[in-house]
Amino acid sequence: MLSANKLRELCQQRQMDMEQLASQLVRGGLNRQEATAAVKNWQKGLFKPEPRAGDVRRLAAALSVEVNDIADWRSSYRFAPMSARKVRLVTQLIVGRTVQDAMDILKFTRKRAAAIIDKILKSAVADADEQQADVDNLYVSSARVDDAGNRIGTKRWMPKDRGRAHPINKKACHIHITVTQA
Repeated sequence: MLSANKLRELCQQRQMDMEQLASQLVRGGLNRQEATAAVKNWQKGLFKPEPRAGDVRRLAAALSVEVNDIADWRSSYRFAPMSARKVRLVTQLIVGRTVQDAMDILKFTRKRAAAIIDKILKSAVADADEQQADVDNLYVSSARVDDAGNRIGTKRWMPKDRGRAHPINKKACHIHITVTQA
């Protein structure tokens, strides 16, 4: 996946404007004006239209860098069966650390979310390894946890006095982890 921060930094270092990059990006079904709009969106972090592998290769060639120098790798777990508040406690421990340090921290963290986050992190590292990235120089660039509402199938009630009932809410969350090559 294309990294917006790295793309923006490399454009500033190489002093290339969006029109120059867009000229390299013109492909079937995408004219020059649409390519310029796409590059603007990608630099802002908006991935509409979604950058394809060929687009990332063309951008890397235009900036004269390797493909892995402008890429990051993401993995996510949607509707994880735990509260977002509890998962955020664990994800805050690993952001900004190398992958090996993050895995060591997760191994010794005594929270239920640590095992799930470790699996997500390993999935992102495996994706990076599949793309021939240097696994030793990877670090966790971002870890985001979004609330997903109540878990499906957990709508229950606790009987209370005088015929009342209080709901039992079991929460779910979406966990997103991004690793980047240093």
